[in-house]
Amino acid sequence: MTSSETASAPVPPPVVPAGRDAGRVPPGTPMRAIPGLMRKLWFDRISLLADAADEFGDAVRFRMGPKTLYFFNHPDHAKHVLADNSANYHKGIGLHEARRAIGDGLLTSEGELWRRQRRTIQPAFRRERVAEMTDLIVDEAHTLLGRLEAHAGRDPVDVVAEMTRLTLGVVGRGLLGTDLARFGDLSDAFEAVQDQAMFEMVTLQMVPIWLPLRKHRRFRAGLAQLADVASSLVAACENESQPAKDNVITRLVDAYRDESDASLRRKRLQDELLTLLLAGHETTASTLSWTWYLIDRHPDVADRMRAEALAVLGERTPKFEDLHALRYTNMVIQEAMRLYPPVWALTRRALRADQVGGYRVPAGVDVMISPYTLHRNPAFWPDPQRFDPQRFEPTGAAAAAHRYAYIPFGAGPRVCVGSHLGMLEATLVAAMVARRFRLELPPGQQGRPEAMLSLRVRGGLKMLVRPIQGSHPAS
Repeated sequence: MTSSETASAPVPPPVVPAGRDAGRVPPGTPMRAIPGLMRKLWFDRISLLADAADEFGDAVRFRMGPKTLYFFNHPDHAKHVLADNSANYHKGIGLHEARRAIGDGLLTSEGELWRRQRRTIQPAFRRERVAEMTDLIVDEAHTLLGRLEAHAGRDPVDVVAEMTRLTLGVVGRGLLGTDLARFGDLSDAFEAVQDQAMFEMVTLQMVPIWLPLRKHRRFRAGLAQLADVASSLVAACENESQPAKDNVITRLVDAYRDESDASLRRKRLQDELLTLLLAGHETTASTLSWTWYLIDRHPDVADRMRAEALAVLGERTPKFEDLHALRYTNMVIQEAMRLYPPVWALTRRALRADQVGGYRVPAGVDVMISPYTLHRNPAFWPDPQRFDPQRFEPTGAAAAAHRYAYIPFGAGPRVCVGSHLGMLEATLVAAMVARRFRLELPPGQQGRPEAMLSLRVRGGLKMLVRPIQGSHPAS
C-alpha cells in the first residue's frame, strides 16, 4: 500500500558542527565506474545496490552524472534518516522526478499538502475499518479461486496478472466503493504510467516530455485513461442522491469541496486517486507473487501452510478473527517481504547538512535507504539469502534483530498507511489458495526482480495450477 507520513508538525533538524569534526565522507565509486553505474541504473537497479553493499559495506557515494547519491545500509542509518531526523529529509531522487508522471499524491507530496492528504485518508485504514473489508477480500479471493480452477491442469497462468486483478478488486470495492472492472483492462495504463515514472528517475527529467517518443505517447494515453477513471469516480460520488458510504473517494471529495479553483481541485483529486490506485494494488500483488514463487521452491513450506489453513479454517470462509490464528502463513508473508520487499528503495533529499552514522551528508544531497539490502545484511540476518519463515517465530532471528533491520513498509513518519490492510489481504488470500492449489513453476523458469515503483517480477510469473487432491472446488 501507499507510503506516507503522519500528520505531526515538522521539528527543526539538528545543527551539524562544521570543520574536521563534522564527520567522514563515505567511500565513493570512481569516475571510471559511472558508465557501468548508469547501465545498471537503467537495467538492473537491484544489482546496483546489492553489489555496492557487498563492495563498500554500510555507506557509499554514487556519482551518477550531475547527481551524487549517498547510499546507507545500516539499521542505525535508516532510523536516523527515516525517523529520528525525518524532518530534515524530503522525498528524493526517483519520487521527486516521478511527480511529473504521477503528480502530487500522498506518495510524492510534501509539507502541508501532504499532511492534509494524510489526515483525509488515514481514517479509512484504521483497524476497525480494515476489519470491515474482510468479507470483500474473501469474496475477491473466491473469484480468484474460480479463475485458477479454470486453468487447473492446463497451460500456465500469469500469477502476477492474477494477483494484480485480485488486489485491484479489493482497492476498488474496499477503498473506492466501486468495481474497477467496469472500466475495462487498466493494466496497460498502469504499466505505462509506472514505466514513465521510472524513466523520469533514471533520466533525471532531462528528456522533455513533449518529445514525440513512443514511450511518451504510451504514457499520455495511459494517464488519460486513468484520469477518466478518476473523473468518473468523482462525478459518481458527487451525483449520489443518497448519503454515500464513508470511504476514501467520499473523503477526498469532501476535503476538496470548498476549493474555488476548479482546475486545481480536479488536479488534486486526480493525483491522489492515481497514487492510491497505483500503490494500493501494486505492492500487495508483488508480495503475493513472490510468495508463490518462494513456496514453490520450498514445498515443505507449502505443505505446512496448507495444514495450518485446514486446521484453522477447515473448508469454511475466513473471518477477520482468523488472521492471528494463521500465524505460520503470516510468517511466510513476512519472510517473502524480507527477501523481496515491495518497496525496494526509500529516497530522501537532505534539506540541511547532517551526519548519518558518523558520515557527513551535505545539504541538498540525495540519500537512499534500501529495504532490499537492509533485509539481506548478514550482520543482522544469519544466512540472509535463505528463505526461512521460522525467522519470524516469536523467538526467531527477526525478534532479535535491530528494529530497523526489517522495514518492508518503510519506517518513521512516512510508514505505509495501508500496511494493516496489505497484511490482512495477503495472509487470507495465501491461506485460501494454499489449501486448494499448488502453483508450480514450469521447468527452467526463474523469477527475476525488477525494481520499478515496487519490486515486481520481471516479465510476469507463469505457473501451473495443480489442484490438491481431496480439496473442495472453489465456490
